[in-house]
Amino acid sequence: MDIKIQQLRHFVLVVEEGGFRAASSRANRSQAALSTSIKELERTLEQPLFESGNKSTLTPFGQICLPKITQFLHIYKTLDNDLRAAAAGQQGRVRIASVPSVAAKLIPNVLGRFCKKYPNVEISLIDDNAAGVEARLLAGEVDLALGNCANLDADTVNFTPLIADPIGVVCLKDNPITKYANGIEWRALLEQPFIHNGTCTLLDPTPARVLIEKALYSVENITSLFSVLKLGIGITTLPKLAFPNNETDLVWLPLIDPPLERQIGIFRLAGHTISPQAQAFYDLCIEHLICSDELNGK
Repeated sequence: MDIKIQQLRHFVLVVEEGGFRAASSRANRSQAALSTSIKELERTLEQPLFESGNKSTLTPFGQICLPKITQFLHIYKTLDNDLRAAAAGQQGRVRIASVPSVAAKLIPNVLGRFCKKYPNVEISLIDDNAAGVEARLLAGEVDLALGNCANLDADTVNFTPLIADPIGVVCLKDNPITKYANGIEWRALLEQPFIHNGTCTLLDPTPARVLIEKALYSVENITSLFSVLKLGIGITTLPKLAFPNNETDLVWLPLIDPPLERQIGIFRLAGHTISPQAQAFYDLCIEHLICSDELNGK
C-alpha cells in the first residue's frame, strides 16, 4: 500500500496540536477518521508512530519519521506552489526573437505590461534580421518571434499579423526631394545615389527594383546605415518603424508609387504547444499591439 500525502499531513497535525482531538478540529475531520488515517499509515510503515498508552507521544520510530515527513511536506508544498504558478504563467522563462525595429519600438510597451503582471518570469529578448528571427524559431531557440512574414513557411509557422508598416525614403533634411513631404514616387529617386539595405528586398517585385540595381553602396547594419546616410552620399528606403523617432538629421518620406508595406506580426511554431508564460506574452502582444495608436504612429 502506498503512503498518502494526507496521512503524512494528519501525522504532523497530531504532533503539532498535541493530540487527536485538536488535530481533528484543525483538519476538519472527525477524530475517528483522523485516527483511521494514522493507523493506515502505521500499517503501511509496519511500525507504530505513537505510544499505545499516550496517543500524543511519539515512539522512537515516530521521532525519526517526524523531521523527514516535515521536510518532505515542505518540499511538496513548494513544488505544488511552483507548479501552480508556472501553470498560471507566473514563473518560468519566455524567449523572444525580434527584428530590431520591433524590438526597439513595440516590444518595450508590451514588456512593461508583462513584467508588471508577471514579475517572476524571466525574459530573454534577441534581435536579429527577418531571416535570423525565423531561423531561431524553427531551431527551437525561442518560443515566439516578431518580424515580417515575407519568408515564412505557413506549414511550419503560425503567423498573426499586427501591423502594416509602410515603406518610405530616408535622406538628409537638406535633400531637394524633401519637398515631397506627403509622398514620393520611385521615379523621382532615379538621380539620387542609392544605398541598399536588408529591407530593400521589398522593392524586388516592383518597378522600383531599378533603384536596387543601380545602388552604389550596400549597408546591412542599421546603425552603420544611418551613419552613412548622414554623410549625404546617398538615400535609401526603410520601413517606418525602422526610422528613429528622435532623428534630427534625416527625414522619412512615404513612398507612394509603388505604395509598399511590410506585414509585421508575431509567429510561433505550428502544432507546437508553448508554455503558459509564452502564451501570456503572445496574448499581450495581440491585445496591445493590433490596431494600437503606437503602431499607427499616433
